[in-house]
Amino acid sequence: MKNKKSAFTMIELVFVIVVIGILAAVAIPRLAATRDDAQVTKAKVLVSSIRNALAMERQKRILRGDFKVLTAVGDSTNVFGNFYDTDGDTGVGVLEYSMKSEDEKDRWFFSEGTGKDGRDQYIFKSMLDDVKFEVVSGKFECDTTKTNNTNTNGCTQLTN
Repeated sequence: MKNKKSAFTMIELVFVIVVIGILAAVAIPRLAATRDDAQVTKAKVLVSSIRNALAMERQKRILRGDFKVLTAVGDSTNVFGNFYDTDGDTGVGVLEYSMKSEDEKDRWFFSEGTGKDGRDQYIFKSMLDDVKFEVVSGKFECDTTKTNNTNTNGCTQLTN
């Protein structure tokens, strides 16, 4: 009797490698899309948090008898650091943990006085292009009036 060794043939190994390659080709783009979706969701939650914080601060000030309109929610150091009103007075922090202004993809960037009527802008840089927000009449609104911010889809995704 001969001793028979069992092993994989070359064809079986090539077949397994091809199947793994196909699975990887399908999975990698889906993982990349999931990451982008997560960044957009994170920005969307942050927009909601800022809007809620502005509403609460406005209500607190009204209860104190202070009717000054809030005009900004941060500065060049901390994008969402403190509230500012029409007299330049500051309030408590907008978020529990302020965010650094970073001019990079998937980050928030503060741009002083570049918005409509010289308002400060808060720009989310993402795959959606630059989506710009301003504090208008005490509300955190997406700015679609600028010619370089025609991406209303970005505004829609972050505010709906």
